[in-house]
Amino acid sequence: MEFKRYIDPDPSVIGDNIDEFLDYLASPTIIQLTGSDNSRRRAFVTLLHGNEPSGLYALYRWLKSGLRPAVNILCIIPSVKAAKLLPLFSNRVVPGNRDLNRCFKPPYFDEPGRLAQAILVALQQYNPEAVIDMHNTSGSGPAFAVAPHNIEQNEPLTSFFCQRLIITHLRLGSLMEISEHQCPTVTIECGGRLDNESHELAWEGLKQYFLAKQVLKKIDFDIPLETLFNPVRLELKKNCSVSYASWITPSKHVTLLPSVEQLNSGVTRKGTLIGWLASDSDLAEVFLAKNSQNED
Repeated sequence: MEFKRYIDPDPSVIGDNIDEFLDYLASPTIIQLTGSDNSRRRAFVTLLHGNEPSGLYALYRWLKSGLRPAVNILCIIPSVKAAKLLPLFSNRVVPGNRDLNRCFKPPYFDEPGRLAQAILVALQQYNPEAVIDMHNTSGSGPAFAVAPHNIEQNEPLTSFFCQRLIITHLRLGSLMEISEHQCPTVTIECGGRLDNESHELAWEGLKQYFLAKQVLKKIDFDIPLETLFNPVRLELKKNCSVSYASWITPSKHVTLLPSVEQLNSGVTRKGTLIGWLASDSDLAEVFLAKNSQNED
């Protein structure tokens, strides 16, 4: 799996808008940026999912700005093909392919697997001091960060972007799990993929991450970082169907209210209606929710 590669691309050739920038990229791409300090390196990964564009908007804005980063930066942009499917930024993956952010563990047997393996090789060869992997949430909601380990370097990396960090025990084959073997890696969820606030947050955070002389030393912020541990991942079991409607859809296993994404943050109290199960279903047949002890 080969990447297109650019070093310090001329702002005049990358396009006049994000659509033209996608055309310029065309396929999985690596962009290297030369920093003021050539002795150190960081990495920035965005567009692992083709429908999560905030990181790409931020990177395009950086390339147009003419700014120079504090250290060398490796920018990896993998899912360009999925993003280019019309309408733009509507497909998480190329139809029929696996989720790329579940492929960062062997076997690397298909195209997404080989692309994930190529990303790992590129990062290993570049040997960055830190990695930021930027995403969007599918629905509107506040920004947060996710990391697989509770290490002190997570705090400054998170604080460039947001003030909430989730430490997860779940291992799904995601990119951030490389921090077990390589370097501090934090996933940033910028908020809703269609929200301008998410694009602006991505830009402001990326700018700080690129310009800061140090990114792994604790920073004193006015708002303390909130750290949450051991989330529970609620999943639909295989072959279960779901619909979004204002009343139960009997032909589906689960019907969720269209307004359910309004509950993406804060406390959802007992008794809050979020949807319905089909009359012949029960919770154990439809949902799986494992805790940190692997208990359902």
